[in-house]
Amino acid sequence: MSGIFWEISKRNIRIHMLRSSLAMLGIIIGVVAIASMGILGNSMTQSISSSLSSVGDSVIVTPYAGSGGMGPGGGGGGGSSSDLYLTDQNYQKIKRAVAPNVAIPVMSKSAHMKVGVGSDDIVATMYGLPQDDTKDLLPDLEAGDYPSGNSACLVGSTFAKDHNVKVGSRITIGQDGEYGTLRVSGIIKERGMSFDISTDSALVATKDWFKTAFGTTDDELNEVIVKVSDGDTADVKTTIEKQLNRNTKDKTVSVTDSKATLSSIYETFGTVTTFVTAIGGISMLVAGVSIFNIMMMSVNERIKEIGIMRSIGTQKKEVMNMFIYEAAIIGVTGSLIGGVLSFLGGYAVSALMLGTTEYLFTIASLESVVEGVGFGILICIACGVYPAWQAANLNPIDALRHE
Repeated sequence: MSGIFWEISKRNIRIHMLRSSLAMLGIIIGVVAIASMGILGNSMTQSISSSLSSVGDSVIVTPYAGSGGMGPGGGGGGGSSSDLYLTDQNYQKIKRAVAPNVAIPVMSKSAHMKVGVGSDDIVATMYGLPQDDTKDLLPDLEAGDYPSGNSACLVGSTFAKDHNVKVGSRITIGQDGEYGTLRVSGIIKERGMSFDISTDSALVATKDWFKTAFGTTDDELNEVIVKVSDGDTADVKTTIEKQLNRNTKDKTVSVTDSKATLSSIYETFGTVTTFVTAIGGISMLVAGVSIFNIMMMSVNERIKEIGIMRSIGTQKKEVMNMFIYEAAIIGVTGSLIGGVLSFLGGYAVSALMLGTTEYLFTIASLESVVEGVGFGILICIACGVYPAWQAANLNPIDALRHE
């Protein structure tokens, strides 16, 4: 018996095809909006996660800038934040406090340099790292090998591409080459954004070469990076702060827990994703109102038909199912079409906003599409329940008299 009412529902949709198609269009737009925003949000989160995953186990210690800080050599300087340094004494305290985790001292500065003879003068960031610790901080190389001596260096992948640098290339440091020449022994794999050091467009030399070339000392450390392999990053952060910031009025260092920062970033992106998805949901609610209006119109147009059906023994449940079937057909059809088109919408917004579509077909993105389709079907059926209930509860005699 239910097959008859299913066919009647399909017939009514065909009779009012334009009206039904417009209702489906509203559902399609709603599903595409919800799913596309979900795909964008998930893609943004995964992109950030991929870029920062390599530094999620780091604690970064920098000079505390709030008190005027320390000048070169560790003496009171009262200079700008760019002149603040950590001393070797600070480093030794950090190293002892975080053992057995590795604490890596970092020196850095901007320097003029030339790639090859007759090349243009460029400015890039240079880092000085202890030779034995370089692999711990930068475990992935795109090409080549780590420096085996003070005359070699690593370059970032972006720097290599921009300036046509290859393994074996020589880079002259200083406007007139006053700091010497370094041979490129390896190219660092692209790291993207990072909390510790940004190597993509930089050079990494040994700490000994850096000190000799620029005349710096062990008391002029820009930061210390702790790679946490034993324990939790939050515990390591607390330990460092207790050791070096014993007096809250005269702090020595600022300590950043990369894992906590990552969690904050993910939470922020999650909030943004929820917000933009909710905006897409507004269009779905508008489509739901349209479905409700269409179903009420359908009931009003078919009052006499309902009266005839009820008078020949059709039950209330069967009349109600007939109208719910109609809402379900519109909802399922529109939602499925919207789900397919969501991939096109997700592709467009990802390419436009992120410049990449590599996260389009991930599990999280597929979940967004499923959620959009499911929400569309649910809204349609929900908006069809009251009109169906009203149709089922019409008085058969009054319905037969209706003109």
